Amino acid sequence: MKEPIRDFTTVVPFWKPRVTPVELEKATDEQLEAMKVTVSDTKIGEYTLVLALDPETLKERTPLFNGIMYSQGGLSRAETELGAVAASVVNQCIYCAAVHSNRYNQLTKDETVMESIFASTKNTDGGNAAGDADIGPRQKALLNFATKLSKCPSEAGKEDVERLVEHGLGMEEVLDLVLAASLFGWANRLMHVLGDPLPQE
Repeated sequence: MKEPIRDFTTVVPFWKPRVTPVELEKATDEQLEAMKVTVSDTKIGEYTLVLALDPETLKERTPLFNGIMYSQGGLSRAETELGAVAASVVNQCIYCAAVHSNRYNQLTKDETVMESIFASTKNTDGGNAAGDADIGPRQKALLNFATKLSKCPSEAGKEDVERLVEHGLGMEEVLDLVLAASLFGWANRLMHVLGDPLPQE
C-alpha cells in the first residue's frame, strides 16, 4: 500500500477514505438530495460520498462551504484560496493545501507564490504559511493573519487587522478571510480523520 503524502504540494493527491463511502446505486433519497447541492459539475468524489453517510450535515455543510469560498463581492477568489492554504498549512492538511494552492495557481496563472510558501514551511516550526516566503506584502499580511487565526484565534489582534487595511482590504474582505480560515480549521480536521492523501496512480 502507498504511504500518505507528507510534504506540501500543488499536485492534488488521490484521497483514500478510511471508511466505506456511500454507493450511489444504494444511496437513499435523503443522501442523493444532500449530494445534489455540490458546486461542481464533475462526478461525485469519494469525499462527498463519505460525507453523505451523514446527509443531514452534508446538506448544511455544502451551501456553507460554497457561500464562503465562492460568494460574490468581498475578498477575491484567489485570496480566499490563500486563506484556505494558510489554515491547511497550520493544520498540516496536505490534501486541502494541495487542492486550494492548485486553485490559487489556476486563478492567478502564477505558481511562484505557492512554491515560495511551501518552500518556506520547511524552514519554520508549527506550520507558518507565510514564514520567510518571498511574496508580496499584501499576500504576507493575509497569510500571517490567517495563520494566527488558525493557530490560536486570540493571537490575531487589532494590529493584524490594521495591517490588512493598510494593504487595501476593506472590512468585508477581512471578514471573508476570517470565514475562510475558520472553515478550514474544521474542514482540515475532518479530512484528517476520514482519509489519507496518497500519490496519484
